[in-house]
Amino acid sequence: MISTAVLTISDRASRGEREDLSGPALVSEIEKLGWSLVKTGLVADDRDTIQAILIAWCSDKQVDLILTTGGTGFSPRDITPEATLAVIERQAPGLAEAMRASSLKMTPHAILSRAVAGIRNQTLIVNFPGSPRAAVENLAVIAPVLPHAIELLHENIEAEKGHSFRAK
Repeated sequence: MISTAVLTISDRASRGEREDLSGPALVSEIEKLGWSLVKTGLVADDRDTIQAILIAWCSDKQVDLILTTGGTGFSPRDITPEATLAVIERQAPGLAEAMRASSLKMTPHAILSRAVAGIRNQTLIVNFPGSPRAAVENLAVIAPVLPHAIELLHENIEAEKGHSFRAK
């Protein structure tokens, strides 16, 4: 069971000017996958606030996976990748690369995503777009590998069995 948290990052949603749709969309997908939802949050595009939440959620050892949504574009206020990079200890670029590659098949705008993924302590953090549809589509791309990634982070000895080389 993956313990998951979802953090929506949006100035307008945090001020109540628009409904947060991407956070609930990710929560719905988490429930469909059978993972547990431990925490949710909604904050403005403020680097210090984002960093503080990510650090706190990674430190309490309750969360295996943090999904952020929003703040990954080109707008001057889009600083989620920078906040994430400031708190992670190791990057996991393959996850963001896979999401962009898959999204590029649907829209050329996928090239504009600056989403990143990385590890702090034993928690994996992955940035998703603010669009509910794009967030759900991107989660579908990486969801099959996330249980294995979490097993590796927790140094589960059984996880290594999936790494044997098979000749064709």
